[in-house]
Amino acid sequence: MGSVYAQGLTEVGLSLEEQILVHLTSNHYPPVPKIMVPVCIEAIDKANEGEWDEVIKMPEGVSYKGEDEAPVHAIVEQHHLEFWIIESELENDMDSVFSDVSGDE
Repeated sequence: MGSVYAQGLTEVGLSLEEQILVHLTSNHYPPVPKIMVPVCIEAIDKANEGEWDEVIKMPEGVSYKGEDEAPVHAIVEQHHLEFWIIESELENDMDSVFSDVSGDE
């Protein structure tokens, strides 16, 4: 499984919720709990709107670096959601994120 499997999920007749559920539970070890599906969908939506630094509240009992919310870019990266991000947003906004980190303008 892996990236080819995730990419294939975007091309079948499943709803976005079903695609993310299958991806999180079948494409990760250990499987990501299904309570993260709405968080991942919200992260996908925000990433596709270019809101990479926005934070999303985690479900009850889930934390990110000890906090109850996580930035969109971390959720996308850690849950391997890049196949659900519109390509132009992924290229433009991640270039911006990485240039901010490296100090390039």
